[in-house]
Amino acid sequence: MPLGSTLQAWRLTRRLSVETLATHSGLTASIVEGIETGDLDPPASSLDRLARALGIPVTWLFVDPSQITLLTTDGDGDATGTPSATPDPVIQQILDAARQDRTLFVLLTALLQSGEPKLLTAAEASLRSLVRQARRSSVPWQSRPSGHFEPPSD
Repeated sequence: MPLGSTLQAWRLTRRLSVETLATHSGLTASIVEGIETGDLDPPASSLDRLARALGIPVTWLFVDPSQITLLTTDGDGDATGTPSATPDPVIQQILDAARQDRTLFVLLTALLQSGEPKLLTAAEASLRSLVRQARRSSVPWQSRPSGHFEPPSD
């Protein structure tokens, strides 16, 4: 998705008009419109101002808002955590997890830093599955179907 389209999507997601976004970012409405239409190639300083006005990290200007929503929900539409005051809820969730389990933090950080699309997709699917399983009530060992892992007998 081109920068102009994602900027417009973020603006609409935040329910801002072009004029309001321009005012909050300190840019003119014609500059914001030019970026959204793809007529202008903005400098990094303008992107930073726009991102701050939208309340998101600059890197999110290159990602469709619906994809960020997918990252912050468990696939059933339920948020995986409580809304945070930080502009990056995904990073906030990772930092919250780091306080509880350092190994998990290291693993998630390594996954994000790798940027390998297949690895990220597999990790996302696994994490969604784990979230769903964690919400289900546990079944006593005796009533599990055969073939499931059984605890070692003493």
